[in-house]
Amino acid sequence: MNSQEKEITYTSTNSYSTLNTLTNATKNVWFVCHGMGYLSRYFLRYFKGLNAQENYIIAPQAPSKFYIQPKMHVGANWLTKDETQTGMQNILNYFDTIFEAEKIPEHTNLIVLGYSQGVSVATRYVVQRQLQCHQLVLHSGGIPIELTTNDFKFLSKNTKVKLIYGTEDEYLDASRIKLETEKAKLLFKQRLTILPFEGKHAVHVDFIEKLVS
Repeated sequence: MNSQEKEITYTSTNSYSTLNTLTNATKNVWFVCHGMGYLSRYFLRYFKGLNAQENYIIAPQAPSKFYIQPKMHVGANWLTKDETQTGMQNILNYFDTIFEAEKIPEHTNLIVLGYSQGVSVATRYVVQRQLQCHQLVLHSGGIPIELTTNDFKFLSKNTKVKLIYGTEDEYLDASRIKLETEKAKLLFKQRLTILPFEGKHAVHVDFIEKLVS
């Protein structure tokens, strides 16, 4: 049997969701990457407590959708360990197109947030496109192992990095918490603020609202 795996390039269409309206009064633009099992339109609910006039939220949609048992809800994920580089390149192109469509004003503060699996795509995008942001928020997710201190040298000295995690997160044990916090300290140094909370693997809405308070 002569089995081959080939690769093609084609045009694809994907949605994304937004919350509030981008106006001259907008102070903060959020680019928020959801975790595995979410859909972007439902992920926006965690940002509804933010001041609607001052905050505009953009939530990209992970491309790979699947049914979640037992109620057969639809969820999505960003990447798997199979063909990660190709998958990430597709996501980079998709994110580029969102930024081109949204035309984010330069006077606004850009906040890039990744939750759970969304941390990996958010950090890779920031690095690959050398995206200047006011805040980079890493919430309950792992930093990709290939990223180094040099990858983040381009960030402005004013960029703030927040590492948020639950002390009872079912996907974290003491050794993993130590590993992730030490890596974050190495990568971001004085930019980094570590914000643990008592709780499991869940979006911490209070911390999100305090990021711009």
